[in-house]
Amino acid sequence: MKKYAFIFPGQGSQAQGMGGDFYRSFSIAKECFEQASDLLQKDMTKLLFEENDEINQTQWTQPSIFLVSYIAHKIFQSEFPLSFQLGLGHSLGELSAVSIAGGLSFENGIKLTHLRGKMMTQVCEGKDAGMMVIVGLEDEILESWSKQARERGREIWCANYNGDGQIVLAGRKKDLSESEAEIKALGAKRAMLLPMSVASHCPMLEEMRGEFEGLLEEMLIDSFCSPILSNATNELYSTKQDAKKLLSQQLIAPVFYKQGIRKIDEGVDGYIEFGHGNVLKGLNKRLSTKPTLSISDSQTLKESIEILSEGV
Repeated sequence: MKKYAFIFPGQGSQAQGMGGDFYRSFSIAKECFEQASDLLQKDMTKLLFEENDEINQTQWTQPSIFLVSYIAHKIFQSEFPLSFQLGLGHSLGELSAVSIAGGLSFENGIKLTHLRGKMMTQVCEGKDAGMMVIVGLEDEILESWSKQARERGREIWCANYNGDGQIVLAGRKKDLSESEAEIKALGAKRAMLLPMSVASHCPMLEEMRGEFEGLLEEMLIDSFCSPILSNATNELYSTKQDAKKLLSQQLIAPVFYKQGIRKIDEGVDGYIEFGHGNVLKGLNKRLSTKPTLSISDSQTLKESIEILSEGV
């Protein structure tokens, strides 16, 4: 039997209209939208389907991405039940992975992702927080440079290892912006500030760790049905106690996504991404020769089921 890793995207994968096809085509999706709207006292159909600025506000972005990923997985399992070897998410996506592994109910997942985003916004308020994507530099060069930058008083850290030659930095936006020329002088092909007002996966989020761990204690289920790969350490975990430690650590530690895929690649036959777009499928093309299927609407659902039915 083929072994699959189920993978889930994080912040940055959101877009107006995401989840719309599922909403129109499946009653399961409508029920989830209604439930999420009631839980958050927010009309999620207006948030996702009508033009607005709130979808890019972290406290609404995170539950929106969780909602669409959860729906994609739930519909897939109703159409083509398939067990998975392990779960993996990119940043926020790790909470989606925990949920489908039975470690977090849908209701608590919606509430937790909203509160996580809200807390990040509050902690970063007034700190000029930001993130910048760097393309074309080796990890060691950027790590060494950022360490030297911190020694010079700049607040800059390596936050996301997305692939070879693609790292996202986090820290003070002014420091990032003023470092652009220096980074390009190191040989970077691109250094671009992202439209974000938070600095994830770096020490700027330290002060929310305790409160977030308290929420995890309250909301997580004691044991999971399948293991999850930690972004922060690339350890597999399947219990509440480990999840509390690793998911709170993830707030201030880099997302080692590429390292994680390479660690598990030999043990799986392929990957299935659940959620809007195909961000992780794009990253995986550069990290693995194994296939990645991406399920984000009825068409990609149908195509993926056809491929899986053929045993590919």
